Amino acid sequence: QVQLVESGGGLVQAGGSLRLSCAASGRTFSSYSMAWFRQAPGEEREFVATITSRGAVTRYADSVLGRFTISRDNAKNTLYLQMNSLKPEDTCVYYCAAKSGLIWSAERRDYDYWGQGTQVTVSS
Repeated sequence: QVQLVESGGGLVQAGGSLRLSCAASGRTFSSYSMAWFRQAPGEEREFVATITSRGAVTRYADSVLGRFTISRDNAKNTLYLQMNSLKPEDTCVYYCAAKSGLIWSAERRDYDYWGQGTQVTVSS
């Protein structure tokens, strides 16, 4: 089992940057594929980015490709999301998630563990 705690959210102007972190408990972080999802009020939770257990493969939603970068530090049990060129439509609660196994997924149903989320607000 793994527990996830996000941090790094906040208020930023359009065009600005933020870096989200997700700290994981347990000694098996490196065995999980990880992802970021986000959810706006009244909307479904949507996929943002994913990274395989050793960081060899990353995938992004089209809406963030070229602006966001997912990475991980297995020695620190931490997942990151670097967000650049932020837009007002990026305003959401951002969640990190973990799934067992080596195969990445963009499907919410495939993830076993979730953090509580961190709010990102981008002003225009």
